[in-house]
Amino acid sequence: MCGIIGYSGGKNAVPVLIKGLERLEYRGYDSSGIAVSSDNAIECVKSIGKISALKSKLEDSPLAGRTGIGHTRWATHGKPSDVNSHPHFSADGKFAIVHNGIIENYEQLKNELKSHGI
Repeated sequence: MCGIIGYSGGKNAVPVLIKGLERLEYRGYDSSGIAVSSDNAIECVKSIGKISALKSKLEDSPLAGRTGIGHTRWATHGKPSDVNSHPHFSADGKFAIVHNGIIENYEQLKNELKSHGI
């Protein structure tokens, strides 16, 4: 089952998000990721497998910022992969989102976005 965590405050968001994702591990998942906002940019690290794999990636590519979101994913649509893991970015990269559940009208939305060149 998917899980979502968010943080906005005075501390670095990354440790808070990781701790929150670890508390959601009991729910079951196949991938995870976090996105953190800093210096007018959003950076993201995602990984298939355990939260420990995400933590390893963060050691190689550290993030820092005071606002962020995290997600654990259970693949109900699309295979487990870094690409399918959340967070996902808007086409212009100005925001990142996570969601739980299946977007049943994804084909309609995909076609509409394609018609706008996205």
